[in-house]
This record gives sequence, C-alpha cells and structure tokens, in this order.
Amino acid sequence: MPPPSTAVPPLPDRPHWSWIDVAGHPCELFDPPGAVPGRAVIYLHGVRERTLRESTGLRSALEGARLRALAPRAGRSWWLDRIVPEFDTAVSPERHVVGAVVAEAARRFGAGPPGIALVGTSMGGQGALRLAYRHPATFPVAAAISPAIDFHLAMRDIARLPDGDLFASLWPLFGEIERARQDTAILHVHPLNWPRHQWFASDPTDRLWHDGASRLHEKLAALGIPHVAILDRVGGGHGPAYYDSVAPDAIAFLVTALDAESRRIG
Repeated sequence: MPPPSTAVPPLPDRPHWSWIDVAGHPCELFDPPGAVPGRAVIYLHGVRERTLRESTGLRSALEGARLRALAPRAGRSWWLDRIVPEFDTAVSPERHVVGAVVAEAARRFGAGPPGIALVGTSMGGQGALRLAYRHPATFPVAAAISPAIDFHLAMRDIARLPDGDLFASLWPLFGEIERARQDTAILHVHPLNWPRHQWFASDPTDRLWHDGASRLHEKLAALGIPHVAILDRVGGGHGPAYYDSVAPDAIAFLVTALDAESRRIG
C-alpha cells in the first residue's frame, strides 16, 4: 500500500490545470480543449521536485502545442524500479509510471502506446531516458533536459557537492556506487531495441552532469541509434534558466515525433 501522499504544492490557478489522484499519489493534469486526441505527455520532475506548472518553459510550450500532460509526483526517487518507502511500500516509481500513469492516460485521454511521450528535467530527464530504454514499445518518444545520468558520481562526491543532501536518497537505494552505476540509463541502452525518437540537451558548463550526456551521445552514435543531442548550447548551467531555454525545442521534438508515430504502420 502507498504511504499517505504528501500535500501537493499550492500553485496559482491556471486554466485547464489541476491535481488528480493516480493510484494513491498526486499527479498534475493538463487537459486543454482542442487537444489532438490519442496523445499525451508524461512529465517526470527533477530532484528539486519543481512542478510542471512551475517549469515555465515546458508549461508554456505544452500550452502552445495543446498537448495533454500528466505529471506524477515521486519525491527524490530517481524514477527507479526499486521500492522507495517514502514513495510507496509496494510499487516502484518506474512501475507506477509504466502501470498506473499510463493507464490513466488511456482512461482519461484515450492515449496509449505509441501515442505517449516522456519528458523530464535533471533527475526526471535521466528517468525519461532510462524508462524509454527499458520500455521502448511503451515509450517510443522521449526527451530529456539536463539529464542527471551519472547519479553514481553524485553518490561518490556527495560530501563535496554544495547540494549534496539532494542525493542522499541514492545511498539507501543502492548501498554501493558500482551497483548504482549498473542501473544508470547508459547501461540500459539495448543495441537492437531502443526508442525510435530520443532527444536530450545538456549545457556544456554543467560540470556535474554534462559528461554523462556526452558519453550517452557517443554510445548512441557508435551503435548507429538515431537521436538528437544538443550539447553545445550555453544557457545558465544546470537549472531552470537552461531548462526554459531549451524547453520549446524539446516540446517541438515531441510533437514531430508523435506525428510520425501516428503515421507509422506496423
């Protein structure tokens, strides 16, 4: 059973935005009139747990594109397929997304694979990529902004990082750095079974996370896996300023990719 859900952050009302309950956990909902039927975006938040409505660039781009969205809340869980007691004592964050959140998209929007896209920032960016690599048939479209891919390095350097407490939840989940490394997104890339549309962006001045994005790009290129990687655009390092600067590109990619999936036969 899930533990009692934490209170959702109070936010100013905006048209067509609300909070809903999905399997006992809070989830943001964006359901605009005139949205293209059969499509939905699932947003995975970062380690600072900013809501989608607080993520100005993504929110504005979604509103402009009239893309329906669900944004589940999972705390500092890293969207892993491991039990995180602070989130749920029986269901992992990954299974919650793949199961309950995908089912909610089908029930509420009539959207199912391949009409569901993932997008995330930082912790949620690596979560979007990792889930897409592990479940490419369910999530053939994924976009990641400043993905925190090498979270095992944050575990190693936790005492030296200015915001090291943000990564403290990783130690109880893995217990050792090598075990964490083996569960990072890069290690889940399959050379013959991958999401057909993937996009990620990382600021080259992002000292903690940019190397992971660069190594992912190199691995995908070596395997001949199609992807879009924006790795040379400077926009404020790791944080909301950079997220907002590339958000329009991320959502434009999702729209184009979902269009392509809707025309795909077989």
